Amino acid sequence: MPVRAQQVDMGGFVVKQPLPHARLQHVDPFLLLHHAGPVAFPGGARQRDEGVPPHPHRGFEPVTFVFKGGVHHRDSRGNDHVVEAGGVQWMTAGMGIVHSERPSRSLVEEGGEWELIQLWINLPANRKMIQPRYQGLAADEIPVVEQGGFRIQVVAGTFQGIVGPDAGAVVGADRPAGVVGPAETQTPITALVLEGTPGGDAVLELPSGQRGFLYVLSGTVTVNGAAPLPAHHLIELDDEGPLGLASPEATRALLMLGEPIGEPVVSSGPFVMNTHTQIMEAMRDAQMGKMGVLIEEWGAE
Repeated sequence: MPVRAQQVDMGGFVVKQPLPHARLQHVDPFLLLHHAGPVAFPGGARQRDEGVPPHPHRGFEPVTFVFKGGVHHRDSRGNDHVVEAGGVQWMTAGMGIVHSERPSRSLVEEGGEWELIQLWINLPANRKMIQPRYQGLAADEIPVVEQGGFRIQVVAGTFQGIVGPDAGAVVGADRPAGVVGPAETQTPITALVLEGTPGGDAVLELPSGQRGFLYVLSGTVTVNGAAPLPAHHLIELDDEGPLGLASPEATRALLMLGEPIGEPVVSSGPFVMNTHTQIMEAMRDAQMGKMGVLIEEWGAE
């Protein structure tokens, strides 16, 4: 049963949230999805006044897919990087990290649109306290498969392609089948960003043993011949058989699959652990500065 994203106010910034939902708390290992924008920046603003200021995380992976504009990431491990449209920021919070996410300086000063998705991916108990890691992937580092009227960015995992004789064209990769995404993940994850043209029709071969969801950013897509799934709706996917997609109009969607972890999930604010005691420890460690300190430095404005 599809779920429709709810409007959630995140401190004055409204996002669309299909996960968690009253009818779908999480799709193991995926915990939260926030779709922000599109938001128009008129230009002439200051970067330091926009975006999300420094805050801590522990126990999961916050992943940001950038669709329009640019995202400037800074963290307490010394990473300072901008990812533009079509890129992805894959951060493993692990034992704890403090980071900020701001619109790129050029976007707020010169104007333009900003749109992104942030997705929280759970970590298993034996990896919740690993060392943090940041991966910033530019659009030209992510292979693209074009087939059946769909353009498919392979961000993570192995995409086997379309079912049938036509393997399609691959841009930015040298293999027409078994295309591997560049993001290194802590558990088996398949991450695909889809763009469908009007009349697009494809049957995708997906990895066995992985479950997940399809979320539509814009347009409409039909999944396995069912009723059309409109924009800002999410549908849960099982691990049975290939996936048939049709796009009667220009469509953008995010397809995520992962191997279920099957462990207790206890979350509070920016922390995701297995027990309430671990949450209390995370709060204490953040207050004591054990997750690091991030002081954003700004150039002349």
